[in-house]
Amino acid sequence: MATTVAVVEDNPEFLARFCEIIQSDAECELAGAAVNGAEGLALIDRQRADVYLIDLGLPDMSGIEVIKHALKTHPDCDVMVVTVFGDDAHVLSSIEAGATGYVLKDSSPAEITACIHELRNGGAPISPVIARKILQRFQRKHTGAAHGAQPARAHTDEADTAMTERELEVLRALAKGLSLREIGEAHFISAHTVAGHVKNIYRKLAVHSRGEAVYEATKLGLIQL
Repeated sequence: MATTVAVVEDNPEFLARFCEIIQSDAECELAGAAVNGAEGLALIDRQRADVYLIDLGLPDMSGIEVIKHALKTHPDCDVMVVTVFGDDAHVLSSIEAGATGYVLKDSSPAEITACIHELRNGGAPISPVIARKILQRFQRKHTGAAHGAQPARAHTDEADTAMTERELEVLRALAKGLSLREIGEAHFISAHTVAGHVKNIYRKLAVHSRGEAVYEATKLGLIQL
C-alpha cells in the first residue's frame, strides 16, 4: 500500500517541487497540498495522510501550530518538517511539537523520499547538519552540568529498568550502524518489529534520531562503544 503524503508549503516553487517528488515515487501517493496555515489545518481535518510535510515559515501562522494540529487530529501520522531554518530554536520547537523528521529544503529528491520511507519504517530522519546541532547542544549541556553527575546516575537506573533486553540488543545494533533489516535478520524478527523497538527506544531516551539515541545511551551507561 502506498504511503500517503500531504504538503503544507507557501512557496509555489517548493510546493511544486515537493509534490513532484512525491508523485514520482512509486511507493508514495500525494494526498493533498496547502499554501498556508489555515489551508493546512483544513487539509488535515478533511484528509488523513500517513506523512505530513510541513514548512515552518508559513505566512499566517507558525508551522508549529500545524504540526500540533496534525498530531492531535491523526495521532498515528508522522510529521516531517521541510524548511530553510536550521537554528536550534526552530529545531527544538519542532521536535517538542511532535515532528519526527526534520530536513532542509535543499535536500535532494532522493533524500526527501528516503526520509519519508524511513519515517514509516519507525525511524526519525534528520538532516546531518541538524543532527550535529542537536548533538552539540546535548554536549554543551552535559559539559556545563558538572554537578549533575548524581542525577544522571539516577536516570541511568530508571532507564535501565525501563529498557527491555530486546530493546538493549537493538540499541547496541543501532550503535554499530546496522540497518533495520540487518538487525531483524540478526535476531530473527521482522524489520517492522525492529522499527517498533526503535520507536520505544527513542521514546524512553527522549530522543529523535539514531545519533541522539547512541549518544544518550552511551552517556547513561546503557551501551559501550
